[in-house]
Amino acid sequence: MKILLLTRFGQQGASSRMRKLQYLPPLESAEIEYVVSPLFNDEMLLLKYQQGGYSLLDVLSAYWRRIWTLLRAHQFDLVWIEKEALPWFPAWFERGLLRRVPYALDFDDAIFHNYDLHRSAWVRRIYGRRIDCLMAGAHLVIAGNRYLAERAIAAGTRRVEVVPTVVDLARYKAKQVYSVAAKPRIVWIGSPSTVKYLVELAGSFSLLAKRQAYTLRVIGGGELTIPGVEVESLPWSEDTEAALIEECDVGIMPLKDSPWEQGKCGYKLIQYMACGLPTVASPIGANRDVVIDAETGLFADSIHAWVDALATLLSDADLRQRFGQAGRARAETEYSLQQVAPRLITLLKKATD
Repeated sequence: MKILLLTRFGQQGASSRMRKLQYLPPLESAEIEYVVSPLFNDEMLLLKYQQGGYSLLDVLSAYWRRIWTLLRAHQFDLVWIEKEALPWFPAWFERGLLRRVPYALDFDDAIFHNYDLHRSAWVRRIYGRRIDCLMAGAHLVIAGNRYLAERAIAAGTRRVEVVPTVVDLARYKAKQVYSVAAKPRIVWIGSPSTVKYLVELAGSFSLLAKRQAYTLRVIGGGELTIPGVEVESLPWSEDTEAALIEECDVGIMPLKDSPWEQGKCGYKLIQYMACGLPTVASPIGANRDVVIDAETGLFADSIHAWVDALATLLSDADLRQRFGQAGRARAETEYSLQQVAPRLITLLKKATD
């Protein structure tokens, strides 16, 4: 079997890395051949973060390469696509390029809301059903959570499977010591595009700092300042992310309640649990499936609820250990590459039927 993997980004793109690229070794073990073709390479993504967007030349060259790749897609047994192959192109054009080969779509975000909830009425009218049209033609849709799966089912996809975003347990060391010698650390990991969720909690962090000394470790979000709070801003690196999380005491994932956030798959919560950290999260989207309230972590849905939940965990090492160890066990059984890869490979093989 030979698969063409069409990713959005290279190794630097979180979704591409976790939803596609970490499965390459299991694919090789299953004797499946593959070719990986990102739309935007790592260099383009880094320039986007630095400059706030892509250059027109970069976009044109990226799309030209992708169209050329799609014209040769019939040489493969299956095309496995991260979200969509040609964003903002008409769905009929994309499906036309894929007409001679089965394709599987993979979603870990509600990208259909880029179109059907766009502020422009013209975009909503022209592109509102774009993703649904692509879903309808797919042999398989792999959804990161139930919200995304329900959209694919409504679109008429012939087969829909929920496959969570997972971690490679070989990269994540479980926390062993839960006592705190100095100030405890709260950790958040993400990117410059998602740090906004953390900023919205600034009031909670400031209130908490008046009750308890702590450090807020921000990985990958850029420089962040919160009044009265000791913030430790660190760059993201694939080589260091797991160790930087494991050094902390509580992992957090705040979200706002909107249709877009319903499509989030709770990956950072899974990272925290893999490191043996207790979690505090907004009860939104997949967060409600990943976290077991009062067993692996706590939910918080207001400024004061966040303060209370964090204060409870920061002040109780035994509770942190109980939640953290339960979370690690859950990551091992439900959210690990070792458990999920065989199932995913089976799904991809069946998608060619």
